Amino acid sequence: MTPETHILIVDDQQDHLKAVQLILEGMDYRVIPCTHATEALEVLRGQPVDLILADIAMPHINGYQFFEEVRRHPEWATVPFIFLTARALDSDIRYGKAMGVDDYLTKPIQPEDLLATVEGKLRRHQELQQSMPTAPAPAPDTTAPLTVGVLEIDPAGHQIRFAGQPVKLSVREFSLLEYLARHVGQVVDTCELLEVTHSVTTEDAQEARELLRPFVRSVRRKLGYGVGEPGCIETVRGLGYRLGEPTTTA
Repeated sequence: MTPETHILIVDDQQDHLKAVQLILEGMDYRVIPCTHATEALEVLRGQPVDLILADIAMPHINGYQFFEEVRRHPEWATVPFIFLTARALDSDIRYGKAMGVDDYLTKPIQPEDLLATVEGKLRRHQELQQSMPTAPAPAPDTTAPLTVGVLEIDPAGHQIRFAGQPVKLSVREFSLLEYLARHVGQVVDTCELLEVTHSVTTEDAQEARELLRPFVRSVRRKLGYGVGEPGCIETVRGLGYRLGEPTTTA
């Protein structure tokens, strides 16, 4: 583990607390010692911790109660938790493990056994974190206004303004221009654009071009461009269409 690995130790016996701290710090772990659970909970609220070692027989809040409180908080619930205690009866060990604690070690413990357990739990936790699927990216807001140069599109209100002037487009023309605006500077394949505007799926690029061509011409004209002028909607021969950032009308 790296020096950035933080281990929280909770034990009301100062001598034992110091001994465990020295063992772990000798392996470059960052140790946070606490003499009671209330102090440990304050630490958890204030900074991230990678592993918890806790005694059981402590005043006010014992180790069992401390473990239950830690597991009640979602942000702490996956932190490896190990009991390190003098309570060595089989019934105590079974009870601790039945609670769901990650391991149960008894005092006195050999340094090599302590280090092996700590390293194993940290490694296993890291592997589990890496194997967890990442959260899906949030869906883009398709209702937010778009601005591309002098072109303003309000999807929610189905309104277009070009160089400050309102532009009236049909539903399919609006879909065409909006989709190009969401991919400004990129070449949009004609088949992809046809599916957006007409809800038609085809792999025939020639068919797609023939169906789209009159809509593209109409949008250009309504934006103020003359016949034969591509304006800000560029035809990329053999591929599709690309919207460049418009700066003015024709």
